[in-house]
Amino acid sequence: MSTDPELPEAVPEATPPRVFVGGVLMGLANLVPGVSGGTMILALGLYDRFIASVADLARLRFEPRSIVFVAVLAAGLAVAVLGLATPAVWLVQQHRWLAYSLFIGMTLGGVPLLWAIVRPLDARVLFGALVGFAVMAVIAFGLQSTTLSPTVPVFVAAGALAASSMILPGVSGSYVLLILGLYDVVIGSLRPAALRADLLGSLGIIIPVGIGAVLGIGLLSNGLRWFLARWERLSHALLLGLLVGSVLGLWPFQGPAWPDLAVESRLDAVKALVAGESPEAIRLETGVDLGAAEVDRLLATFGDRGSIELELMALRLERYRPTLSQIGISLVTMAFGFALTLGLGGLGTRSGTPKRRSPG
Repeated sequence: MSTDPELPEAVPEATPPRVFVGGVLMGLANLVPGVSGGTMILALGLYDRFIASVADLARLRFEPRSIVFVAVLAAGLAVAVLGLATPAVWLVQQHRWLAYSLFIGMTLGGVPLLWAIVRPLDARVLFGALVGFAVMAVIAFGLQSTTLSPTVPVFVAAGALAASSMILPGVSGSYVLLILGLYDVVIGSLRPAALRADLLGSLGIIIPVGIGAVLGIGLLSNGLRWFLARWERLSHALLLGLLVGSVLGLWPFQGPAWPDLAVESRLDAVKALVAGESPEAIRLETGVDLGAAEVDRLLATFGDRGSIELELMALRLERYRPTLSQIGISLVTMAFGFALTLGLGGLGTRSGTPKRRSPG
């Protein structure tokens, strides 16, 4: 088996089974709030090949290995989204602490692989890792929502940012849209009811966002590919910091601060109620049956909230004190996730034997 000259020696071979599993984990991660699909690809040691393949396709360079990589990855992602969405959503809603424990372990399981690429520790590696960690800390604790005017340039920029965030580990595109105050506008335009009611209006949103997404993915993937090739150790140190920092928002023992908004159908029902729809219309639209007393309670609690604010409230979590058994099970689950990623990603080089890199 020949060594791919574009990739670091410590990066394992992107075999179809590993890529397929990477796609499955990427799809599962996208179903879990706070977890990024890019993080799973990075933890499995597939990130460099992922960026190279996306960059090739973005430049209309249809290299067979890039086409195969993306196709296999997409197949795994589709299996996860179509076949595992229901159990994944159930696990997050009913046992969030278990889901988060598993993904913390799986995320940290990628640290040894990245460390094999960046070692030995020096000022450049330390700087890159600290910058990556700081970026994730700001995203986890420091971002504040805003509301942008819904214009064509804004939609293009939002599409670029949302799509780019799907490539970067640790950030989800839907969260970016929420922070920009455009989630309801963009996602709402994709719903069948909106397309039927105002096709031209919906296309006026979908097309600019789609253009922005293509531009964002194309520019960022090629920029990252250039950066990874030019400053290999620094860029991987930055990715190491992003990987470790991505667990900051995944503290297992936390639950919804607003239980009424924790389930998507309930969130949609509350948004419709606040918008002035009748309980009967809400039942037909969302399947949620609201009694008179519950309507009064929900309006008293959320009646002065806007749609975007309700979306952000639905993501808000609060910590609770776990039991000793929960702590023990969580640690075991983290260890299992760590070992799982370690086994899937591999610690060896592309020839199977770890090599110590020179400081240069």
